[in-house]
Amino acid sequence: MLRVPDNQPVVDQTGLTESYDFRLAYSLELRATTSDSPPPLPDLFSAIQQQLGLQLVHKKIPFNVLAIDQVDRFPTEN
Repeated sequence: MLRVPDNQPVVDQTGLTESYDFRLAYSLELRATTSDSPPPLPDLFSAIQQQLGLQLVHKKIPFNVLAIDQVDRFPTEN
């Protein structure tokens, strides 16, 4: 499951049906580079596009949400 840094839901609209095993190298931190430091890792969105060839697109789409407002520890009689 993919979670983006701002905790927005991610909906798969790729049409891909297989399972894939991969490693994604990215950083959640922005840091300045110096001449003797290795290049920084890309942010999550850039890493997904550069390393997997996929693109995260921000758009509003309808989706189902289940909200539970109360839970009883022991069942009660109907």
